[in-house]
Amino acid sequence: MINFSAELYLLISRFAQSTPEWVHSFADFGTDAGLLLFFALFGWHAWRTRGTPEHRLALVAPLAVIGAYLVSEVTKSLIREDRPCRAVAGAAPIAECPAVGDWSFPSNHATIAASCAIVLTVLWPRLAPAVIPLAMLMAFSRVFVGVHYPHDVAAGFVVGSTVGLLLALLAVRLVGPPAPVAPAPRELVASRR
Repeated sequence: MINFSAELYLLISRFAQSTPEWVHSFADFGTDAGLLLFFALFGWHAWRTRGTPEHRLALVAPLAVIGAYLVSEVTKSLIREDRPCRAVAGAAPIAECPAVGDWSFPSNHATIAASCAIVLTVLWPRLAPAVIPLAMLMAFSRVFVGVHYPHDVAAGFVVGSTVGLLLALLAVRLVGPPAPVAPAPRELVASRR
């Protein structure tokens, strides 16, 4: 699998090299900007739910993202896979290759992006069509800029989604589910008949 992932890495990074410089900058900057957007959405959700039973959940849910990150970081330190920008012959990343000892598997960026998207979806389901594709794009950008193998971001996405979801559901259980949504007026009329 590593050989296939390395070949796919080279294919994607060579394509990235053929794109304009502004695409390089956008891809490199975009992942961090996306994470800032996710954190802003957590803050906005906490602000908009203040004074409601949902507010406590909005305040503790980001801890699920921290939990997913910690699982990713511990896994990295155990597996210790070198970055493809150093390990693959012919690699030409468009971003600076991280320092030696900053391991590749799994991708922390992909883990955090996926866990943010999943936790935000648990909190605010209407965001799912926007935040899940954004997290996928952010994960892909790590291969595009040349600092991760495809299997790094796939594993990071799985870790982030799974751990984020489990911890978000645990938070719902511990903090309590949000108050039930009042039925729409039409449903009230129908239930009285």
